Amino acid sequence: MAEEFDWALMRSFLAVMESGSLLGAARRLSSSQPTLGRHVAQLEAQLGVPLFERTGHGLQPTDAARAIAGHARAMQQGADAVARTLARGQAGIAGTVRVSASRAVASFLLPPLLADLRLREPQLAIEVVSSNEVSNLLRREADIAIRMVRPSQASLIARKVASVPLCACAHEDYLRRKGVPRTPQDLLRHELVGYDRGDAILRGFRAMGVEVSREAFGVRSDDDIVLWQSIRAGLGVGFAARYIAAGDPRVRIVLPELTIPPLPVWLTVHREIRGSARIRAVYDFLASAIPAALASA
Repeated sequence: MAEEFDWALMRSFLAVMESGSLLGAARRLSSSQPTLGRHVAQLEAQLGVPLFERTGHGLQPTDAARAIAGHARAMQQGADAVARTLARGQAGIAGTVRVSASRAVASFLLPPLLADLRLREPQLAIEVVSSNEVSNLLRREADIAIRMVRPSQASLIARKVASVPLCACAHEDYLRRKGVPRTPQDLLRHELVGYDRGDAILRGFRAMGVEVSREAFGVRSDDDIVLWQSIRAGLGVGFAARYIAAGDPRVRIVLPELTIPPLPVWLTVHREIRGSARIRAVYDFLASAIPAALASA
């Protein structure tokens, strides 16, 4: 009997039990009287006992019906709980996703994007790992990484979603004092802000045919946030992402004709966790939101 028992018939039984008639149960379940009658008959056959007595006042439950009614209600409550859980899952993605990004991206690019994401998915929590170190997704230090270099590990999936345009820029107060550089060579007569140990800016100058040494930078740091704040403070001409420079109306782009190679933006996730609904939701959102934000800037 246990193998043949159809639990779906319990829903019809409970509706008849609580309505007292096939007509009332049919209305409650948006079904038909013949269907409900057939379900009750099938359940009685499976259990081997009558569940209702047909009287002039409708269907009266038997002792067997009253004995199993509590179990039927518990099953109904469980089914309702499952439906509510599925509804919550369809309405939004819940849980935590850990995103790793460089300090500049985490400080300037991500916050407005995450504000939009949280409006769409309020049950989603985001942990931001702000570090210039390449986070090791293999060790689960993050679920998603935003990086300017493509990872080499075969177990990681990397997708180039955008490029970050770079520019030379300075605060308008500095330019009032020192003048506006008109050629790359003019920069040698200006106070410069640049990297301490990193050589990206030095290589950029070299590509323009201008040889400079590290000592040309009056303010040096390998922290992009420090360099940007130094530019904003009027300490000299420096280099920054255009989307960052566009955020301060008093910082002006100089030498716009400079051909500075843009930085690629790689969105990276581990193969084993890309199937997670919440991680996939954040990954897909960032894949579309990052290039849109950079384009608007």
